[in-house]
Amino acid sequence: MTRVFVSGCYDLLHAGHLQFFDEARAQGDHLTVCFADEKILWQHKNRMPSLPDEHKRALIEALPMVDQVVTGDGTTTGLDFEPVFRELKPDLLVVTEDDQYADLKIALCEELGSKYVRLPKTPPRFEPVSTSSILARLQAPNEVPLRVDFAGGWLDVPKHARKGGFIVNCAITPGVSLTSWPYEQRAGLGGSGAWALLNGRDPVQAELDLGVGWQDPAVIRESGLCVWQSGERPRLDLKRDSSFLKGHMALLWTGSQHDTPGSVDIARDYDLIEKAGAHAREGVLEKSLTKIAEAVALSYQVQLDEKMEPLKEIPGSIARKYSGGGHGGYALYLFGKKEDRTAALAAESELRAIEPHDQWDPASA
Repeated sequence: MTRVFVSGCYDLLHAGHLQFFDEARAQGDHLTVCFADEKILWQHKNRMPSLPDEHKRALIEALPMVDQVVTGDGTTTGLDFEPVFRELKPDLLVVTEDDQYADLKIALCEELGSKYVRLPKTPPRFEPVSTSSILARLQAPNEVPLRVDFAGGWLDVPKHARKGGFIVNCAITPGVSLTSWPYEQRAGLGGSGAWALLNGRDPVQAELDLGVGWQDPAVIRESGLCVWQSGERPRLDLKRDSSFLKGHMALLWTGSQHDTPGSVDIARDYDLIEKAGAHAREGVLEKSLTKIAEAVALSYQVQLDEKMEPLKEIPGSIARKYSGGGHGGYALYLFGKKEDRTAALAAESELRAIEPHDQWDPASA
C-alpha cells in the first residue's frame, strides 16, 4: 500500500482543495491530510482559523478521497506537519507546483526515506480561489459610492505619474451594489473599481492590472473629497468636508461608453493636467467651489485638445468636463448656485443630480 501525505491550512475548504486531494490520492492507495492547528495558524498567519479544529477535521474526514486526518503542531515555518510526518513515515509527500518550502521538505523526505512529489498544475474545475479571497468576499461591502474626478486624472497611472502632482476627486451618491446599479455602464465614474470592491477583490490591483490608474478605487474606498499624491500607489495627501459641493453637481450622459484602457497612451498635455490638479487642491483647501470649477475648466481644455467632442453648454453651469478618461461616458457639470442646478435639472431631462458622499465606511457595511 502506498501512503500519501499532504498538508496545508485548509482554513476554508473550496473546490481547489478538493481537486488537489483527488490528484494526490491518485498517487497511491491511502491519503492522509494534515492541517495546521489553531495555535500554529495563529503563529504563522497571525489570525484565528475561520473554523474550530474539530469542525475542520469533521469536514475533511467526510471527503470520500480522504482516508485519515491529522493536525500539525510543528513550530518550524513550512514544516508544521513535521512531528506527525516523522511518526507516520508516509511513502509520498505530495505538494503543489508552487510549493514555497521545497528545500526543507525534500530534506525531510530524504532523511525519512519518503518521496517528494510535486504535482503539475492542471486546469481548474472552477475559477481558482484562495482562503484570503473567500474572506475578502465575505467582508466585501454591500454598497459603495462611485466617483467624479475634478483634476489631475492620468497622474494616477504609474507610468504617467509625476512627483509633486495631485489628483483631486470626490465620492458621490447614489451608491451602487451588485443588485442595483443606477448608472450607465462604462461611464467614467469608476465602475470597474467599485465592481471589484463589491466582489471582494483588491480594487486597486484590479485597476492596475487593467493598465489604468488607481484613483477610482482609492476614493471609492476612502469616500469624501480627496486629494491624492501622484505615484505608483494611492497616497492620500488630504481630505476635506465636501458639504460645500452639495447641490452644485450634476451628470449628463453623453450617449456613448468610454474606454479608459484604450485611452491611456493617447498624447495629452500633462503639464496642464498637473496645473489643474494643483489648482483643484487649492480649491479643496479653501473649500472654494470657484477654484474647483476653474480646475475643472483646465481639465476640460486638456480633453478638447485631445480631440474630444465639445460638451453641451447648460445655462447656469460654471464648468464642465468628461468624467474619467473621457471620449464618452458621463460629463460632469458644476453649478455656481443651487437654484441654477435646480433649473437645469428641470430643463434637461438627461441631466441627473449627484451629491458628495462622505459617510461610507467599508467596516460598517
